[in-house]
Amino acid sequence: MSLAETLRDALERGRHRSPVLIPGDVLENEKAGITPAAVLVAVVDRPEPTVILTMRPETMRRHAGQISFPGGRIDPDDDGPVAAALREAEEEIGLPPSQVEVIGVADVYRTVTGFEVTPVVGIVPPDLPLNPHPGEVAAMFEAPLAYLLDPAHQHERTAVWRGKERTYFEIEWEGRRIWGATAAMIVNLSRRLEVTA
Repeated sequence: MSLAETLRDALERGRHRSPVLIPGDVLENEKAGITPAAVLVAVVDRPEPTVILTMRPETMRRHAGQISFPGGRIDPDDDGPVAAALREAEEEIGLPPSQVEVIGVADVYRTVTGFEVTPVVGIVPPDLPLNPHPGEVAAMFEAPLAYLLDPAHQHERTAVWRGKERTYFEIEWEGRRIWGATAAMIVNLSRRLEVTA
């Protein structure tokens, strides 16, 4: 069975499972409105599959220096979250949409800052000549899919944010700290898939 078939099957079989929600995952002020967004969980088809992650520049207004999936707001011209995720991945890291085999969408994740993020799972060939946009991406790297999906590496942490104690997930890999919404989406995906690819 190919990687695409394995992930598609696991994603579909796990559709009945509820995503993991921890305190602080819900929007504080529903009246402030929700901003729809989408990210691309780009799984690289290697003998040991990896996931493409980016680090945001320290100069960015929101989420500076954080590790994330390529993605962003869903624009009015986008034909839904899949189109938005593919567009954003092309803009941010130079990934041509034609090189992505879309597997499906995972659980929507709502952040405390008002974003409702749809993770789009896709398979990409290895060693594509990607070109990160310096204004949006300070660094780009791949982390092993099996490592990210392993609950042993997904740690719950607490911190005070805006005067309240909040719980969040954190995954450390090779000195990099993956946390917040990105880590939560990985945790949700691991519960949905229940595979080590």
